[in-house]
Amino acid sequence: MLSAGTDGSDGPTMAAGAVVNTDTFNDAFMKGLDIKKYLQNFDSFHFFEIAGGLIITGPTLTNVMDIVVVIVE
Repeated sequence: MLSAGTDGSDGPTMAAGAVVNTDTFNDAFMKGLDIKKYLQNFDSFHFFEIAGGLIITGPTLTNVMDIVVVIVE
């Protein structure tokens, strides 16, 4: 799953969004991340910064929409 802002920004962070795949939670567990803590603090930026998956494009100068893409196999 990809969730990102087309303007290259997601709130006050430098990230446009993040990508989650089947390895994300295993990787987070292996890195000792407390997923519940990040969820309770609404802190996806720092979670994905450590777990991996951030999308950083820089400003795109478009503000069309946010986009979510889910691929199910």
